[in-house]
Amino acid sequence: MLLTLLFLILTGLVYSGITEIFDQEVVLFFSEHVGDSTLDIIMQYITESGEVFWMLGFGILMLLIPKTRRIGITLMILIVISTLLTGYIKCGVDRDRPDFEYKGAPFPVPISKDTFALFCEGGFDASYPSGHAARSMIFAIILGYALSDRFPRGAYLMFLYPAMISISRIYVLQHYPMDVIGGIVIGVMLAGVMAKRTKLYKIFDKSKT
Repeated sequence: MLLTLLFLILTGLVYSGITEIFDQEVVLFFSEHVGDSTLDIIMQYITESGEVFWMLGFGILMLLIPKTRRIGITLMILIVISTLLTGYIKCGVDRDRPDFEYKGAPFPVPISKDTFALFCEGGFDASYPSGHAARSMIFAIILGYALSDRFPRGAYLMFLYPAMISISRIYVLQHYPMDVIGGIVIGVMLAGVMAKRTKLYKIFDKSKT
């Protein structure tokens, strides 16, 4: 309930334009500090790893391995739900993506937007919330939760991934800071509920020695 309330507050702030100055200044800072060819390419690879089809592919791979089948099913369900949910919210909020010219190294492939919302026009070019941030947080929580019982300290390293995805989405000028914050909150809401319901922490119980 608290996370839902937090998301509603964030959405209200974005929709009302209260965060606009902050968001624009942060994106402007990033737009003025691109240009390192190595870093530019690294950021694109990071941001593309959060694309929906790559994550679904990882979920399918987990599904094929008996020990991680529950992880695969959970990931695939949450990836689809979060992608559709963020897509429809984008349609409702209808906030344009950052309008800054990217002056860094050319990307090998076009930057993915992957917003899916049936019967909803304009969502593809909308910004809030970030589907990449939501999926990356889901990825971190589900895998971290599954590993937490066996690797309690190492599991926390998984949260570096959504942090990198969030920074990369701003770096490549596809999202504002509030977009990725909103996406992260959605990811926490969805993954937290599912992880507890499916009891992912018990996955490795049988393999303990």
